[in-house]
Amino acid sequence: YNIHYISILYFDFLYYMNSSYFDIQKNGVSPFQNFVCYLGGSAIQTMGDNPITAYRQLLQQYAKDAKGNIVSPEVASRETKQVFRSAPLSASMSGITPRMIGVLLKRVPKFGFLLGYTAITGDDGEPGFAAATAASIFSAPFINPVRMVEKQQRVNLRSTGKEVPVVNILRDAREQNFRPLFRGTVPLMGHSFASAILGLVGQPKLQKYIQNELGAKTNLGQSMTNLVASSIVSPIYVIVTNPLSRLEVIMQTSSIKGQQIGITEAIKELVNDKKQFGLKGMFRGQGTGLAKAIVSLTLFHEGRLFLTKQMKIYNGTNENI
Repeated sequence: YNIHYISILYFDFLYYMNSSYFDIQKNGVSPFQNFVCYLGGSAIQTMGDNPITAYRQLLQQYAKDAKGNIVSPEVASRETKQVFRSAPLSASMSGITPRMIGVLLKRVPKFGFLLGYTAITGDDGEPGFAAATAASIFSAPFINPVRMVEKQQRVNLRSTGKEVPVVNILRDAREQNFRPLFRGTVPLMGHSFASAILGLVGQPKLQKYIQNELGAKTNLGQSMTNLVASSIVSPIYVIVTNPLSRLEVIMQTSSIKGQQIGITEAIKELVNDKKQFGLKGMFRGQGTGLAKAIVSLTLFHEGRLFLTKQMKIYNGTNENI
């Protein structure tokens, strides 16, 4: 009976997707076109914010010296700058390959759950908080391996100035049945939830509000109101996610062949950092994270909105543009 019921739901879902997934909705685009616009915005964001992403990781990763001792944020900052001075191109573009591949491997599940939940629940507008919750929980197992590979590529920049090849990382992970690729999944779920709530749901709603309020009284256009909205959301996002980002870095930059650092050990390390260096220790990379959040959110939504506009022009539903 249960199998029969599940089969009915499955075929009903396929019928729904085939009948309406490519139909233009009230927002002027089809769910499929909306999904493509989200992926395009993500690709633009990834290419634009990669140097800042790499710089922030190293600020957090170099909280420990080569011997494993915790060092001050100032020392970590000097080492990070030295790496970028010694190999600016290699450091800036480190991790770009898995991140670009991750636009599909990470974003397809995340945006699929986000927009799919929105479509299934009958909401033709922007995704809501329930959709963001579903996306952050169910997409984490797909996202984590990509983030793990990205961070592992940068672990040798301090000693060699070169990133670790993806093939080597996957070969080492295969020796343990790829289990190391799922390190850091717990903090990632919290990070992904905050990202979805604030970045994918909150920012567009705030941007529309700002455009309605300021657009009527000033000459601010969509791009400027988008930047203002990102600047407002970003500090909240960074404060919430920076400790989670630290936990991810601690858990995902340890040697794949060595003993893994669990969530409890990672939290203890973060607490110890705070005891020694105060909030500056706990929130390493906060300033860079704020800059990254503003750049990332602005690039993502500018790209998404641009592509959505082109889709509406193609569909002939751009009367209000």
